Amino acid sequence: MIVVVAEKPSVGRDIARVLGCRERGEGCLKGDNYLVTWAVGHLVTLCEPDEIDEKYKKWRMDDLPMLPENIPTKVISKTKSQFSIVKKIINDKDTEKLICATDAGREGELIFRLIYNQAKCKKPVDRLWISSMTDEAIKEGFANLKPASEYEGLYKSATCRSEADWLVGMNASRAFTLRFDALLSIGRVQTPTLAILVKRYHEIVNFKPEEYFTVNADFGDYSGQWFDEKVEDEKKANRIPTKEKADEIAKAVKGKAARVKSVTAEAKKELPPQLYDLTSLQREANRKLGYTADKTLKTAQELYEKWKAITYPRTDSRYLPMDMIPRAKLTLQKLPGDYKPFVENIPWKEDGKLPISKRIFDNEKISDHHAIIPTPQTAPIEKLPPDAQKLFDMIARRLIAVFYPAHEYDAIKVITECQGHTFKTTGRTVRINGWKDVYPSDKEEDDALPALKEGDGRTVSKAQVKKEATKPPAPHTDASLLSSMENAGRELEDEKLREQMKGSGLGTPATRAAIIERLIQVGYAARKGRAISATEKGVSLIAIAPPEIASPETTGKWELALDEIAKNQRDTQRFMEGIKRLSTFLVEYARDTKTEASFPEEMRRGKGKARSKTSTVKPIEGAKCPLCGKPVQENTKAFGCSGWREGCHFTLWKDGLKRGGGPMLTEKLVQLVLEKGAVAGSTGTIALTDGKLTFTPKGAEAPSTSFPIIYQKN
Repeated sequence: MIVVVAEKPSVGRDIARVLGCRERGEGCLKGDNYLVTWAVGHLVTLCEPDEIDEKYKKWRMDDLPMLPENIPTKVISKTKSQFSIVKKIINDKDTEKLICATDAGREGELIFRLIYNQAKCKKPVDRLWISSMTDEAIKEGFANLKPASEYEGLYKSATCRSEADWLVGMNASRAFTLRFDALLSIGRVQTPTLAILVKRYHEIVNFKPEEYFTVNADFGDYSGQWFDEKVEDEKKANRIPTKEKADEIAKAVKGKAARVKSVTAEAKKELPPQLYDLTSLQREANRKLGYTADKTLKTAQELYEKWKAITYPRTDSRYLPMDMIPRAKLTLQKLPGDYKPFVENIPWKEDGKLPISKRIFDNEKISDHHAIIPTPQTAPIEKLPPDAQKLFDMIARRLIAVFYPAHEYDAIKVITECQGHTFKTTGRTVRINGWKDVYPSDKEEDDALPALKEGDGRTVSKAQVKKEATKPPAPHTDASLLSSMENAGRELEDEKLREQMKGSGLGTPATRAAIIERLIQVGYAARKGRAISATEKGVSLIAIAPPEIASPETTGKWELALDEIAKNQRDTQRFMEGIKRLSTFLVEYARDTKTEASFPEEMRRGKGKARSKTSTVKPIEGAKCPLCGKPVQENTKAFGCSGWREGCHFTLWKDGLKRGGGPMLTEKLVQLVLEKGAVAGSTGTIALTDGKLTFTPKGAEAPSTSFPIIYQKN
């Protein structure tokens, strides 16, 4: 009997159906030649520190770092019964060999190997490696099984990842928790990801808007914006520093004759976007559909497993192998009816072949799996849940679009001169819509300009002065955070650069969504709408964490090393020695650091479990701390100085005036009080005097309540 071990019951049932295993057994399905059983995700995991040595039950700095020679494994208690079933089946005397049919990736490999080793199994193993759950793909996979030894590098990489996360996480979390008397979670990947959010937080808080003015001239049938030809930076060339200067320009040109100085048309080309890997699918689904990274992954996994509608989603490749050209053609031809007009308009060759290129088919760019595309099995679109329909539509249209020609247009620039001042006008004329025909809902209108040539005359009918200001960077979204994680702290739009960074990002395509959700779960980050921001707790943690654990670039190097281990290009012992050195350093750093930090009360160590509370920190525009002049920020409970880490304790509690009949403090009230010193309303007056915030009810001679503006610990 050949035993097949799948990762999930649903996958096991699909494989069993194809193999003709219809007889139900306990935790398995039996056939004449095969028996299919399954895990339910991880059945075996690494032991906790106190399960290795009882002395670790009590957290003591003197017992750190914990560097066991080998980290033993254990059966997970809640799925112990399923492990017992699998163990009995794979060790049965009638079992000739095993087929590992867990997910074809690093984590799937680890799930099977941990079960195999924990069960002390010695049976030979073959590996099933498929990128689609259709019956045809499963049959093809079983016809092309490979010995498990060919995936030894992947297993070593998975083991190193697991043990590295244990060593860094267990040691650093304990050390920093003990040093700062607060329950702190520190991880090899989650902490540098948090550092990306905290960096953006500081960029927003410390941003100082610069006011400037622009002048727009109306030439009748087109308009133009004033710019300084001597300024090389196009983004700054239109900025006029003062209103007086802007008014002077507007007055000088209004009603005056103008002349077209130059007209240039530059031919431009936008190549079709590449096929999706998981991260690019998550980013685009966040931008277009508002899906979180986690929602996109779960929806894609459902399309893959349940509906058999797409290929394996947890991939980091955006290419297809050359031998998939016939299958890509078949898939296009079998797409549901709504897509047929777009498929027919692909510039097919005369012999009916697809127009192929290295941007689509490239054997050298394939890793464990190829890009995400629909399967040749026609998906029942009308039966799909709405969220799955939308995601499938994105994947189907992308497969069609990659075979379309480039989008071509002329970028037109007109320079108009009036009274010694120059005005710039830009427009575009589409020549070939190309791949954008596949996205009719995204159709861009021509930004057409009248037919203009050098020397044409016009009159400035109006000249409008507009006050503007530079804007702070936007908070991260799932899309931008995924980009920074993929590229180790850099947001890269260029496809070539992104390809070069592959393997050196934070986490893997399969784990990034979980890392983001973990940061939110433990209260280091909070999601508001599409924005993800660091909380006070997260900002405080990064303030005390050394660059060795908080640097995205440094941690990206560890991920690249894991990638090289999977390819048998790096020694595992050398990698783990480096991880142990890092763990030791982090303990010593926590023990010796002179840095002080204050964490919220709910993070204090003590009786019971720490409550998870998130507190989104938001800068208050224009509000300055009356003590030190730094920007004021808001969290869920109070308004305070952004310079609290440097020792400024200016704090205004939102409910501080309530007990005396005063109002809850709002952003607007705080702005006015800090600007004017006092604000009178329908119920009374709020004033900032002598280091206190007071509330005096209407008609009263003295304040009914007050509280100090400097926060003192009890």
